[in-house]
Amino acid sequence: LAERKGVKIIKSNDFETYWKLMEETTKRQQFFAHDKKYHQTMWETLNKTGIAHLFLAKFGDMTLTAWIVFLFNNVLYYPYGASSQEKRELMASNLMMWEVIKWGKINDAKTFDMWGAMGPNPDKTDPWYGFHRFKEGYNPSLVEFAGSYDLVINPTLYRLYNLSYKIRQLLLSFKSRFQ
Repeated sequence: LAERKGVKIIKSNDFETYWKLMEETTKRQQFFAHDKKYHQTMWETLNKTGIAHLFLAKFGDMTLTAWIVFLFNNVLYYPYGASSQEKRELMASNLMMWEVIKWGKINDAKTFDMWGAMGPNPDKTDPWYGFHRFKEGYNPSLVEFAGSYDLVINPTLYRLYNLSYKIRQLLLSFKSRFQ
């Protein structure tokens, strides 16, 4: 649909366009993202090494979707994506997914890791459910990897760390609602 309607996917180095959409997305969806400096440092560092690649979905002069993907050791990763509220009916993200998969195959990717899902029995009321369904639409088989765990050496410091982390998340959530 998107391609027939004139949406084009281009490989780009336009970090500023990506960042503008990331800000729009985090505000609209009310989730926390790392700041611009983090994303820019990540982009510049990993792009220089050939790992990070930026793609834009364009409709005329409008950018509808922007993704940063990683290609490393024949695995294509989708860690960062952002989208505009404009022209959502064109389904630019679906075309982006297809074109990025094709690009990955051309570049010898054997696996596409969409970097996160909600598990085998997701809560349909969870704010991330729509994103989960988007990913699931491309391959309904869920591959689960071992999680990450903390090795607690000092329980008191660990409790303080967890408390400070919860406070930080609360403050960031509050901040994102007023940006």
